[in-house]
Amino acid sequence: MEANDAASIYLLADYYNQGLHGLQQDQAKAMELYVRAADLGCSGAHCKLGGIYHLQRGELRKAKFYYEVAAMAGDENARFTLGIMEYESGNIERAVKHWTVAASAGDYHAKYNMLISLKKREVSRETIVTTLTAYNNSCAEMRSEARDARIKVVMK
Repeated sequence: MEANDAASIYLLADYYNQGLHGLQQDQAKAMELYVRAADLGCSGAHCKLGGIYHLQRGELRKAKFYYEVAAMAGDENARFTLGIMEYESGNIERAVKHWTVAASAGDYHAKYNMLISLKKREVSRETIVTTLTAYNNSCAEMRSEARDARIKVVMK
């Protein structure tokens, strides 16, 4: 925190936001820390700020700004959410583009929305095939023996 480490500041913001680890829940303090972490380049903080402005405050313009910054930094959750926002605004083509990028990076929810869009004939079969191939490749890259062993333990 004192070294201006963006990840540490982001984590502390989460603690204040949720009232964890003995800290009193303080959303104003959390917001201040999220902004500080975002200013230091933390994509997760940008995504969290997007969520706060989107879901808690209803300020869609600010939310979209923060989601876009996070998405450009590679945050798949922000990219997926931008797709939702575009879809709700009637911008199906832009929504599909966002979901394609997120699904190609391994985001399950984006892949699921792409499949729903296929059923509604909002996306081509060719786009789905390409996206699913990229999704499967991304998931394969994330696999490891340790992760597979952990999944087996959790699934029992």
